[in-house]
Amino acid sequence: MSCNYAEGLSPYEHKGVLGIPEKFDSVEKFKEKCEILASLISQSKHVVVHTGAGISTSAGIPDFRGPNGVWTLEKEGKRPSTNISFADAKPTKTHMILKKLVECGKVQYIVSQNIDGLHLKSGLSRRYLSELHGNMFIDECSLCKRQFVRSCPVETVGKKCSGVPCASEHSGGRPCRGRLFDGVLDWEHSLPENDLLMAEWHSSIADLSICLGTTLQIIPSGNLPLETVKYGGKLVICNLQPTKHDNKADLVINYYVDDILEKVMEILQLEIPLHKDDEDLIKLAETTVVEWTINKKDVMSLEKVFKAKCKGVKKKRILIKTKRKSTELTHSNGDDNCKMIKAEIKQEDL
Repeated sequence: MSCNYAEGLSPYEHKGVLGIPEKFDSVEKFKEKCEILASLISQSKHVVVHTGAGISTSAGIPDFRGPNGVWTLEKEGKRPSTNISFADAKPTKTHMILKKLVECGKVQYIVSQNIDGLHLKSGLSRRYLSELHGNMFIDECSLCKRQFVRSCPVETVGKKCSGVPCASEHSGGRPCRGRLFDGVLDWEHSLPENDLLMAEWHSSIADLSICLGTTLQIIPSGNLPLETVKYGGKLVICNLQPTKHDNKADLVINYYVDDILEKVMEILQLEIPLHKDDEDLIKLAETTVVEWTINKKDVMSLEKVFKAKCKGVKKKRILIKTKRKSTELTHSNGDDNCKMIKAEIKQEDL
């Protein structure tokens, strides 16, 4: 459960701003902005989606910094009233829509801060996913660093050794003398190298980054969408709470993420797939060894694309306006439609 995961982390005072009130766009604004988002997705060649805890709340997993988040309530000596186990949680409508958008080529990559394993349960391929903070359903070898899917969530967090031998020999690899440990990061741990590299490079070459259900407070994860802006791409933020990067976005939608993506799918005339047990790698791990390691060839291939597009290119400066009510652009690269979006959102804040 989220509470158990949070309690397993080391004590840490700087958990970000907690309990910021949520706000909602009007129904008219919501529909209009969904039309714009669908258009941006259709027009873009390389779309990266950044996901946070807010995409899993409809599965019964509480977020951390929302009005009823784990850490928000913790300060009041309370616990969330809804807190489903990670084992029982099912992928949400958002998880299944993202899988569909990847499969039909509308989204090229997903960068996740979540440890709940719901992207894994949805059937999304590892090739299209960076898990920056780990996964409750993944073990990693201390020597060869290969990752393997578990059939149940880990009982520890913070990269603790289980003593179980590496499973590489049983998945077609060479025998390894390493031992498996949980892959869930604690506060002081560095982000997994290949996951972070893939996230940075995809964000840099993207012409559109979409943030879903995250206040973008934890770094470096929360700053990765800005790489898209610095290289001339567009940024869309979908969240119920304000984020620290709202003033740098081309479009901000304050509404439930499931509803946003369901409307976008309707506009794009795409069906929303249902979760299937036979595509769930956690179910498969009950009977066989399932590897979850990022392919080195994918890393090398993306590095070439990144260097070809971004190496030697001067990044754009992101200007932050001190006046909240300003309707000026935060960078000068936007087209007329983008300017209209920014001005409209700022005006709505007046």
